[in-house]
Amino acid sequence: MNLLLDTHALIWYITDSRRLPAKTRSLIELPENHCFVSLATYWEMAVKNSHNTK
Repeated sequence: MNLLLDTHALIWYITDSRRLPAKTRSLIELPENHCFVSLATYWEMAVKNSHNTK
């Protein structure tokens, strides 16, 4: 299965947040699934990070 992770899902997965539902985490971790992240997600994270550094 192909999965497109949004910004929250990516951050919650990377940080091992309990906000990410267990079912979603298990889908991400299944080796047969392919996870993708949009370039817009990286852009959004950069914009949000730049607001935190000012």
